[in-house]
Amino acid sequence: MRDGFERQGFVEVETAALQVSPGNEAHLHAFRTEALTTAGEARPMYLHTSPEFACKKLLASGEERIFTLAKVWRNRERGPLHHPEFTMLEWYRAGAPYQVLMSDCAALLAAAAEAAGTDVLRFHGREADPFRELERITVAEAFEAFAGIGLLAALDDRDELAAQARAAGVRVAADDVWADIFSRVMVEKVEPRLGQGRATILCEYPVSEAALARPKSVDRRVAERFELYACGVELANCFGELTDPAEQRRRFEIEMDEKERVYGERYPLDEDFLAALAQMPPASGGALGFDRLVMLATDAARIEQVLWTPVA
Repeated sequence: MRDGFERQGFVEVETAALQVSPGNEAHLHAFRTEALTTAGEARPMYLHTSPEFACKKLLASGEERIFTLAKVWRNRERGPLHHPEFTMLEWYRAGAPYQVLMSDCAALLAAAAEAAGTDVLRFHGREADPFRELERITVAEAFEAFAGIGLLAALDDRDELAAQARAAGVRVAADDVWADIFSRVMVEKVEPRLGQGRATILCEYPVSEAALARPKSVDRRVAERFELYACGVELANCFGELTDPAEQRRRFEIEMDEKERVYGERYPLDEDFLAALAQMPPASGGALGFDRLVMLATDAARIEQVLWTPVA
């Protein structure tokens, strides 16, 4: 993977894991620590959940093509596909449309398969050909095809989405907000159907579900966001990056309000990051779960099987 990026003129960067903010997504949970001054005064710090903020500061400083293989930490996550510490590949292209990242994803799948000496990706009995052209489907098309839900007609209408979800056999709780229902339909009805036989690009997420992506110019109800799936497993999350600091602040505050409502806590905003957005050029960026891709390329059943020293 390093060779592939370097052949295209990318620079590999290494960003600090210790940050003033771990990220501002409502359902991502960080590991908190303290930095002590020489006088013993404590300042809260966090291990990052993604190197994204730091990478975008580098784009604002003039870097144009960068990638990093970063260790990241996420709390409250453990399962066959989740580990509290894992490796994330992130890459950014200044001045490039986000569709270019779809080609990058296809190349990454092929590179992983070639390195592992396989011609098929596997997970729990499902298979995908890493060399076939990627399938492309919008979120609205997937909701209609796999759950019979007219998503765009239910944007901003919690009760309408709830009614359609119940009709599709999805449980809806009385205190579920729109995003909760959306996520449950995704997990139960959509994600298991993606990446069968070949990898899938799931694109055009509702803007409310793409806090760091810019809206599409032709339809501002949806964002320049896509996710890459293979064998029903989410592998990558990619954006046409939002560079409006006022809009980004507004979205972060909404996310933190939701985090406080659900979990009773919120994370600080990284003011240096928001200031950098005003200087950042138009860009596109992707984040790929490196360990998950290794799992699929080696037919591993659990993420611990591809980690040297998994957390006990």
